[in-house]
Amino acid sequence: MGNRCVRTPCCRKVWSCICCSNNNNNNNEAQARSHHGSKGKVHPVTKIEKWEEKITEANNNGQILVVYFSAPWCVPCKKIEPEFRKLASRYPSMIFVTIDVEELAEFSDEWNVEATPTIVFLKDGRQMDKLVGAETSELQKKTAAAADLLLKKP
Repeated sequence: MGNRCVRTPCCRKVWSCICCSNNNNNNNEAQARSHHGSKGKVHPVTKIEKWEEKITEANNNGQILVVYFSAPWCVPCKKIEPEFRKLASRYPSMIFVTIDVEELAEFSDEWNVEATPTIVFLKDGRQMDKLVGAETSELQKKTAAAADLLLKKP
């Protein structure tokens, strides 16, 4: 279970990282927060209005929305985040967004995010696939499969 962070059982609003609960330092937290800056094709979603804008854009253009739920202190998130960015550059026909589970806690609950990282693939506003954990090879496979689906549409 070292490739994901989970909510503690005592409270659904409290997150803890199984693999790194005592290994946080200010430098690592600052580096993790920096991945929420908008570089390349990854769009940070910090407000529901931005979410509505991105999901509407994806739906109106027949695009797949790839949603990366993470936390700034989550070590597995730091592991998979560079691959998420590479895939965003490789697949410009899809929209890639990041959501901090602490900034948008209620929204993350609505999407049943129980562990970080969680990456959800949406088509027409509906979940078509999901990855929980920091398995880069699985992220690559699922992203490629989603891209293939776009190519096959009539």
